[in-house]
Amino acid sequence: MELVNSKEIFKSALENNYAIGAFNFINIETLKSILKAAEENKSPVIVQCSTGAIKYAGVDVLADICRLYASKMTVPVCLNLDHGKSFEDCKMCIDAGFTNVMIDASSLPYEENIELTKKVVEYAHSKGVTVEAELGVLAGIEDEVSASDEDAKFTDPKQAKDFVTRTGVDSLAVAIGTSHGTVKFKGEAKLRFDILEQIGNELPGFPLVLHGASSIPQDMVALAEKYGAKLKGSCGIPEDMLRRACAMNVCKVNVDSDLRLSFTAGLRQSLAENPENVDIRNYNKVGMELITNVVKGKMDNVFGSSNRA
Repeated sequence: MELVNSKEIFKSALENNYAIGAFNFINIETLKSILKAAEENKSPVIVQCSTGAIKYAGVDVLADICRLYASKMTVPVCLNLDHGKSFEDCKMCIDAGFTNVMIDASSLPYEENIELTKKVVEYAHSKGVTVEAELGVLAGIEDEVSASDEDAKFTDPKQAKDFVTRTGVDSLAVAIGTSHGTVKFKGEAKLRFDILEQIGNELPGFPLVLHGASSIPQDMVALAEKYGAKLKGSCGIPEDMLRRACAMNVCKVNVDSDLRLSFTAGLRQSLAENPENVDIRNYNKVGMELITNVVKGKMDNVFGSSNRA
């Protein structure tokens, strides 16, 4: 199957109140693990690369391996740029064959965010590529994206409507209290569902996106720590909160830290328990299996996307 853009998979998600997971990959191992889960669960899926992953592996390499693996899939696969910071970032990925790009100009003044987003939208749409933008700023650190708690700010619902109208963007990442990284809260987890509801009222039937939405499964934390990891304070977004958001026009949920955590736990376990092994494929395999299991669990129990392809 050819790669699809977000419009082709969000329509059903909105109509049927489920969300599609957007999972970050950096290499063949992480990509295969995600796609295996999607195929086995018969779920549409978004696989995405950050600018950091692109610097690590190369934009054409990542696009080509994704296109090749997707061609053998029976479920829809969308390839997304996660947190592009410039027009050049987005153009590079569009030209390489990405089918959705995110332009994150949320740190810029509002009018500059609109101007840059609109420029990306015009180029992307001319190539049949859909665009995600961001309004509001998430706290936390992940890959090349960071903001302090003081710099974080919630999305303004009225501004969201104006932004979408003026830019022509296809989906919008909103800030309601999620954050990047493995430590998302100090104390009790809280999301601003009142803001999410207001945004939905201002933009009925419009695809919304949650970034920083890993749940940081504690069994994976425990496994990694058992074999030497230091993950003090790790906590994520409770899955019941994510399920609630998925019923409120949120049709794309970004997950990265959970995959890093799971792969790391499996890798540590394999290396510790098999000190004689020097075959990279063998110890990668354990981490890959854990990623697949985590992704399948989210498709089944959180996003509701299983058997929707």
